[in-house]
Amino acid sequence: MMQNGPVQEMNNGTVREFILLGFRVGQQGRLLLFVFFVVVYALTLAENFIIILIVIQDSHLARLPMYILLSNFSWLEMCYVSATVPRMLFDLASSHKVISFHACFLQFYSFFSLGNTEFFFLSAMALDRYLAICHPLQYPKIMSQEACYKLVSACWIFGFSWYIAPIFLISRLSFCGPNIIDHFVCDPGPILALACPPLGYVPLLFNIFVSSIVLATFLFIVVSYAFVSINLVKRSSQSSCVKGFSTVSSHLAVVTLFYGSVVAMYVKPNREDHAEITKVVTLFYSAVTPLLNPLIYCLRNEQVKEALARLLQRKRMKQAG
Repeated sequence: MMQNGPVQEMNNGTVREFILLGFRVGQQGRLLLFVFFVVVYALTLAENFIIILIVIQDSHLARLPMYILLSNFSWLEMCYVSATVPRMLFDLASSHKVISFHACFLQFYSFFSLGNTEFFFLSAMALDRYLAICHPLQYPKIMSQEACYKLVSACWIFGFSWYIAPIFLISRLSFCGPNIIDHFVCDPGPILALACPPLGYVPLLFNIFVSSIVLATFLFIVVSYAFVSINLVKRSSQSSCVKGFSTVSSHLAVVTLFYGSVVAMYVKPNREDHAEITKVVTLFYSAVTPLLNPLIYCLRNEQVKEALARLLQRKRMKQAG
């Protein structure tokens, strides 16, 4: 019923609007999903905002490169989850699932650029731990506040510039209809499936861009932590070794969650429910991991817990005064 109008929204044979099909569930299922992801979204924003607030309010943490990176990573997670979840909630609450061509590609660009920026931030955080543990004497000079802010800027700049060319080329393809995207987000797979042949080199170019950055950053992180692990094992002090591995294990857990779910997108089972599996995997790394990451980083981080306790104590003292 809803498809007849939007499918005909074309200009000289080119689709002007898309329909995000979303989740194939009934009215009750949509309501449950809506309530669940409202809670997930609110908790994700609150958790990451608290981390940013802790770092900004604590003069000691605000000077440390590790926490400068962590606070920027938390801001990134807030942006990342906001690139998909609000639109998904809108579609769950409404029967109007139409998204304009330009809005669809804007979401596509934002979603992939923020995800790409996360790859760079995870690599930067691995570099920070490598320098801090393997080169402690040179660490303050190499990873100064100025150098750290330059590294943060580089992560954002490279993250948002990497996909400009391939996404522009995809947007220039002809989309002759149908215009139904079997997903809750404007994802390249379903979008390319709607493009009119011949597609030329565009899909291959996009896959090269995606695969190269995933592989390069993953190898960088693995090598960095391999050196970190070797260095920690060689240490005679058991307490420093345990403390070092605690930091490393938290970061590796975040890396495993994010990279594992992204790599799962490339495993395409020959099954009829592949589209539904893709939605679940996308949902995991776009909505669930931003919720889990603050907990992973902070539950075992004594400095963050101590800073949070100081912040709460200051607020209680202000209220008492």
